[in-house]
This record gives sequence, structure tokens and C-alpha cells, in this order.
Amino acid sequence: MFYHSVILKEDKCVGCTNCVKRCPTEAIRIRNGKASIATERCIDCGECIRICPHHAKRAQFTHLEDLDKFKYRIALPAPALYGQFNNLDDIDYVLTGLKKMGFDQVYEVSRAAELVSEATRKLMYNGETGAALPRPVISSACPAVVRLIRVRFPDLCEHVLPLKSPMETAALMAKEEAMEKTGLREKDVGCFFITPCPAKVTDIKMPLGMEKSNVDGAIAISEVFPTLSHTMDRLESVEPIANSGIIGVGWSTSGGESAALLNEKYLAADGIENVIRVLEEVEDERIGDLDFIELNACAGGCVGGVLCVENPYVAKARIQRLRKYLPVSQNHLAGGPVPAKMAWEEELEFSNVMTLSSNLSEAMRMMVEIEGLEEELPGLDCGACGAPTCRAFAEDVVKGVCKKTDCVFIYRKQMQKVASTLSELEHGLGWHPGGEKKKS
Repeated sequence: MFYHSVILKEDKCVGCTNCVKRCPTEAIRIRNGKASIATERCIDCGECIRICPHHAKRAQFTHLEDLDKFKYRIALPAPALYGQFNNLDDIDYVLTGLKKMGFDQVYEVSRAAELVSEATRKLMYNGETGAALPRPVISSACPAVVRLIRVRFPDLCEHVLPLKSPMETAALMAKEEAMEKTGLREKDVGCFFITPCPAKVTDIKMPLGMEKSNVDGAIAISEVFPTLSHTMDRLESVEPIANSGIIGVGWSTSGGESAALLNEKYLAADGIENVIRVLEEVEDERIGDLDFIELNACAGGCVGGVLCVENPYVAKARIQRLRKYLPVSQNHLAGGPVPAKMAWEEELEFSNVMTLSSNLSEAMRMMVEIEGLEEELPGLDCGACGAPTCRAFAEDVVKGVCKKTDCVFIYRKQMQKVASTLSELEHGLGWHPGGEKKKS
């Protein structure tokens, strides 16, 4: 059973191939004039939402009215939220505004990010545990990247950092704090992540590395922004809530997590196409002498999420200015090993959704058939058949999900052959174009 936050609105889909071309896992096809998403392949990166000119793709997320289901409501703002506001020089304006909107408590995800950064340093550079992590270690913060590795790069699963994301860590700590403060049971305390991307929504519903998420819902930044902006403009006083620094807030942009490791042997890449290119080179062992790789599916980092409202590069510049007024870090782990509650509960396992067949001999037979058919195809990757590439189309044909003649070039060749055969037949029988037999 798969849950996906990215869904298709068929009434708006016109059957263009924009989304088909950009999907990083080739999860989208055009069938009967409409886009179709293969649920087992989709990683909810949101690229189809970003690229669709007809707004036929959208993300499902929690709405503000769902707050009423809990007695005590906690907002978990992603640091990317701060980059959406012009001339913001104090994070407390945003946090106080969230409380005025109906949240009982606000717990910054950037606080947890600082703890995750410190835990990463401990795991990578302290004693035997650090030595056990295969290099390069790949960040587990972006759920779209983790799911991409899970379906396309099986050999890299063991390289993924086995730590819960700042979102999960923040929810866990916020709930513990709230229950101790109020005496309420866990089921009465709701944690809501203010999310920049749909991948986080899916990560809450179907988490990787753990059995159940500590987060109860994800509200899009785009949904919160109008009300929050209006509320912030009318604040009479501001509460001193903010408790994070440069390291935590820096996680919102590409390179922020890596810089927090205080080590120069790292690489940071953003944008799903660049991420794939880096992963391919790591898999082929063409990238060496690195300790850590930070990968963000969205351009610019989390500020580039499709559920944000501001241009990612404008938001990134705002975050950079905002960080000037902050201390380096305000949150630290106690001495000793990394707390067990911050670590993954389950190992990341490869999901063989792209395997042709579980039977090796059958898979080999299909592979030979695919390669044979691919040689017949023009190799233009035009997308007219509804598949992203000629190779993907050949796989679809061999799997039986479409016909060979769905390729317009093969169809045209067949029609030309039929027309040539009919012409030869007419000539052999002596028929002239008017339909009457020629006189001898």
C-alpha cells in the first residue's frame, strides 16, 4: 500500500509530456490522453507540480481546520518559512504570529537541526561508531532523495545517514516537553510541520527508518503564509520564543547542513537532476575523498520547495541576511553517545520496483527483448508514445502495458508498408486508380 501527497487532477490534464520528461524515476506515463502516475515509483519530489503548466498536479496536505482535532497544538516551522518574508530581522515575529493563529506552542525545527548536526559529527568522527559508517555518508534529511536512493541506487542505501530528520526530532522533543508541561496524554498533543514540500507530507504518512512518525500533520507554507503575514502585520508585542542559531537556520538552504559539520571534505548539490548526477558518480566510484554529501531535491534547498511562495533565490538571500543576527548554535547534546531516540529504528532497504521480473531467467529474456525493440525505435525520446524515453517505451511494450504501434514512427512505417503492399497488389491485378480493371 502506497501513500502519495502528489496527486493528479484529471480534469486539468491535457496529456502534454512536460511531467513525463522531468520525473526522476520515470513514474509518469500518458495513457488515453491523461497522465498516469505509477505509485510504486513515485518519490513525491514535486517536480511534476513545478513543471506542469496546467496545474494538473497538486499536493495533499493538512489544513488549518484540522488543528481542532487536538487539545494542545504545536507548530513545527521549517526554517525555510523565514525566507518567505521581506525585511524580516527577528524570527520571533514569525513564531509569535503562529501562536496568534491558534497554536499553543511553537518549536523550531532549526533547534532540532542543530542537534542532528551535532549527532552527525559524533557518529562520523568519534571512535569505532564513526569508522563503521561507509564513506561518503549521504544526508537523510531530504525524504525525496532517500526514496530516490531506495528505488534507483540500491548500492548506496548503506551510505545514508541513519538519523531521524530534524522534523522528526523536533516533534519528539516538542511532545515530550508539552506532555510534561500540561499533563496531557500523547494522543491529545498534535504536532504540525509547516512544510515547504510534498515529500515531507509523504514522509509523515509512510516514514522511512521508523515505524510511525511523531508528526501528526503537515501544513503547506503556501496555506499558512497569507494568514500568518496578516497576523504578523498586526502584532502588538513579540514573545521571545526563538532558540536557534546560524547552524539550525542554515539548514533551509543548500550547503547549510554540510557547513554545520565543521569539515571541509563535503559536497552539497541541489535540484533533482544534479542530485541524480552526483549519485550516479558516487555509485560508479568516480567521486572520492569525501566524508559527507548533502543532497536536496529542490533547487536552492528547502527554500525551493514547491509549497513555498517566494522565489528560492530571493528566499535564500533573505535567510543569509537573517543569519547575521544569530549566534552560531544554541542547542547541544549532552555528553556521551548519540541518544537512541534520534537514530533510525529500521535500516533502509532497497525497493526493487524497477526490476523487470523476480525470476532471473524471465528478467534476462525480457531484457533481450527490450534491447531488440530499442534498436527498432528512432532513439529520439520525443515522448509522443507517452513514455519519457525510447528505452522506457520498450520496457512498457515488453511488460504488456502498451502496444508497439503506440510509437508514431513504428506506426508510420507499418502504414507505409501496408500502403506499399496495396499498391503492389493493385499493380499486379491490373487495377487503375479509378477502381476499374485496365483493358488489355
